[in-house]
Order: sequence, then C-alpha cells, then structure tokens
Amino acid sequence: MFGAGGAAIIAGGLTAAVTGPAGWERGSWVAAFLVLVAGVAQIGLGVGSALLTAQQTSARLAGAWCVLWSIGCAVVIAGTLASSPAAVTVGSVPLFVVLAMSIASSGSAQRSHVALAYRALLTVLLVSLPVGIALAWLRQ
Repeated sequence: MFGAGGAAIIAGGLTAAVTGPAGWERGSWVAAFLVLVAGVAQIGLGVGSALLTAQQTSARLAGAWCVLWSIGCAVVIAGTLASSPAAVTVGSVPLFVVLAMSIASSGSAQRSHVALAYRALLTVLLVSLPVGIALAWLRQ
C-alpha cells in the first residue's frame, strides 16, 4: 500500500504541475484525488492496518486491499473524467469494501492516538464516499 500510495502522490503532483499550462479543467480535481485519496489515504490505511489490527494482516490481504483501492480510485477518476456517475458509483464499491474490511479488522484496537487517528481517517473516507457519489450524479 505504501508504494502504490507514494506513486499516486507523485502522479498527483505531476498532474497538478501540468494542469494550468495544459488548461485541463478537471486537472486540479484529479490531482487532489490522486494525492489525498489514492495516495495519503492509502498510506494511512496501510499504516493503521499494520499498527492496529488484532492479528497481523497477511501480505496477501494487504495486497488485495491495495489492488482494490487502486482499481476503485482509477475507476472513480475515469468515471469523473467521462462524466459517468454510474462509473463513479461502481468505482466506489471497492473503496467501500476496503474501508469495511479495515473497520472490521481494527475493532479491538487499543484506545490510543494512533487508533483514534486511524478511525477518524476511516470515518472521513466512509462519509466521503456517498458525498462523492451524490456529487457525481448531481453534476450530470
């Protein structure tokens, strides 16, 4: 999750750099989504999972979460660029699955600053999903 998240942050920075000169109208949104959701959130999910899960998250499960998160982010971006709220909705499903699995796996985590920050991240992302879906449908 760390490598994919870092790559997304770099891609978001590069996207931001070319948005203005290229006159790309949705470029700033794509850059922000890449940095915040595909990058920072994915790294936060990986850190929280590594530090707080009751049982050690297997490499397979972490890899599956990374793939699901990355695919979901790519579909949401493609759906937004194509003005397809249905694609944004479909792309949000794997994001929801990863968040639900993250919440389930962190259920018995100790109360600590890290646990509270992780749960806050999960909550913000979980609330953001239906908001993003609603915005995609309203923009149509």
